[in-house]
Amino acid sequence: MKLLALETATEACSAALYLDGVIIERYQLAPQQHNKLILPMIESLLAEAGLSLKQMDALAFGRGPGSFTGVRIATGVVQGLAFGADLPVAPVSTLAAMAQAVFAEAPQDFAFPCIDARMGEVYWGVYRRGMEGLAESVGTETVSNADAVECPEEATGLGIGSGWGSYQARLQQRLGSGRLAGVLTGRFPRARWIACLGAQLWQRGDCVMAEEAQPVYLRDKVAKKPGGVD
Repeated sequence: MKLLALETATEACSAALYLDGVIIERYQLAPQQHNKLILPMIESLLAEAGLSLKQMDALAFGRGPGSFTGVRIATGVVQGLAFGADLPVAPVSTLAAMAQAVFAEAPQDFAFPCIDARMGEVYWGVYRRGMEGLAESVGTETVSNADAVECPEEATGLGIGSGWGSYQARLQQRLGSGRLAGVLTGRFPRARWIACLGAQLWQRGDCVMAEEAQPVYLRDKVAKKPGGVD
């Protein structure tokens, strides 16, 4: 299976090719430069693999939550590519992609991905390691105050994402004693994990047409702040 994935929902910008389980990726931490970087990254990957876009079986993208601007960039690019090449699209949660990074690096069976949503809020999800080692959602992804996140009682795992850098004490207090095994710091969603989860969606027949590839913001309004990715 051949799949192209892209992710621009946070400060990091990345693209990846999934080629029958082998992944090659371009990744750069570059706030506010995603619109300049993502297409050259895609072109570079295809050139390295000696493939054209029309040889892909599907596309995948980080559909949010995250920066409104970043999520819109990924959505617009993937829709344009999918229309042009007549390809199906796998929309993948950015929180799920971060959880997948936890499961690839650590033995824990639960992950607590958390992105700083600004305005005192976080994007939050709880994921378990599935039968194939792939992230499966537990409950519903939410946007809320860090003091209001919810977690199943049985879950003990690793935190990951910018929300932990901003609100670790409050999140850890909310989880309760002994529930947090540690935090993977300085981590952002990456296209390699979007690709893994996107391939799973394709194999299950859960891709959508280009016009149905829509962003997920979790909230409708955001206040822009100086120096941010929005």
